[in-house]
Amino acid sequence: MTALYTSIESILTIVLMIALGYLLQHNGWFDDNFGGTISKLLMKVALPASIFISVLQRLTLKKLVSLSSGLVYGFGAVILGYLIAFLLVKLLKVKPGRRGTFINMFVNANTIFIGLPLNLALFGDQATPYFLMYYVVNTVSTWTLGAFLMSWDDPTKDGSTSSSFNWKKLLPAPLVGFLVALVFLLLNIPFVNVGWLGFAVNTLTYVGNLVTPLSLIYIGIILAKAGFSTIRFDRDSVVALLGRFVLAPALIFTLIMLGAHAGFGMPSLEAKTLIIQASAPGLAVLPILATEGHGDVEYATNVVTLSTVLFAVVVPIIMLLIQGI
Repeated sequence: MTALYTSIESILTIVLMIALGYLLQHNGWFDDNFGGTISKLLMKVALPASIFISVLQRLTLKKLVSLSSGLVYGFGAVILGYLIAFLLVKLLKVKPGRRGTFINMFVNANTIFIGLPLNLALFGDQATPYFLMYYVVNTVSTWTLGAFLMSWDDPTKDGSTSSSFNWKKLLPAPLVGFLVALVFLLLNIPFVNVGWLGFAVNTLTYVGNLVTPLSLIYIGIILAKAGFSTIRFDRDSVVALLGRFVLAPALIFTLIMLGAHAGFGMPSLEAKTLIIQASAPGLAVLPILATEGHGDVEYATNVVTLSTVLFAVVVPIIMLLIQGI
C-alpha cells in the first residue's frame, strides 16, 4: 500500500501542474512565443544549475567510488537499452522527429522528481546512496547520448549535416553543468558547505528548482495547443512504454542476477533501488528537447503523460515481483 500511495501522490502532483499549464494556455494567458522562452530558460539556465547543485549536494567522491558496482550495472543496462531501442527504430521504421524520444523512453527515467521521493518512501534514507548511483548513470546518459539523439533526430535537416553541424549540441548546457560538478568532486573543491558562498548555493538551488514545474507547465501548454485527441496508444507510444516499464527494469534485473551468479552480488536494498529507478516514468523535459530539435512535440508529450499516469499501476507490480530479491 505504501508504494501505491506514494506513486499516486507523486503522480497527482505532476498531473495538477500539467493541468495548470493546460488551463492557463486554454484561457489565453500565454502568447505563441512563451513555450520557446520556457525551453531556452530550462535548457540554458535552470537545468545546468539544477544538475550542478544536485550533484554537489548529494554526492561525494568517496561515495562515488565506494558504490561503483551500481554504476557498472546501471551503465550496462543503459548500453543494452540503447542497442535494443536503435534496433527497434530500424525494424519499426519510426519516423524522423520521433526517434530520439522513442529511444530516450527506453533508456532514461525521471529519477529526481519521481524516483527520489518514491525511493525514500519505499526504502528510507539508507537507500539514498544507491539511488545516487542510478542518478549519476541517468544524468550522464540523458545529457550525452540522450540529448544528442534528440538533436540528431531533427526532421528539418536536409541531410547536409557535415557543413552545418552545430558542435554546441554535442556539449549541451546541462551536461556542462554535470561535468563542472564532477570536476569539483574530483578536485575536492568545497562549495555547498562553505558559509560565505551560501548566497551562490541558494541562487543555484532556486534557479534549479524551476526545472520540474516549468517542464510540467510546458507539457500542459502543448496539450492545450494540440488538444486531448493527441493522447493515444498508437504503435510507437505502446512500444516506447513497454521499453520504459518492461525492458528497462528487466535489463538491470538480468544483469544483477548474472552478476550474483558470477560471484559479484550486491545488497538486496541496492538491487531493489536500481530496479525501481529503472522503472520510473519518462523524462519530463522530453517535450522541451523535442522542441529544441524540431521534433514531434505532440508525440513526446503523449508518451511522457502516459508513462507518468501509468506509473501508479506499474510501481506496485514491480515491488511485488522483486520482493524475493
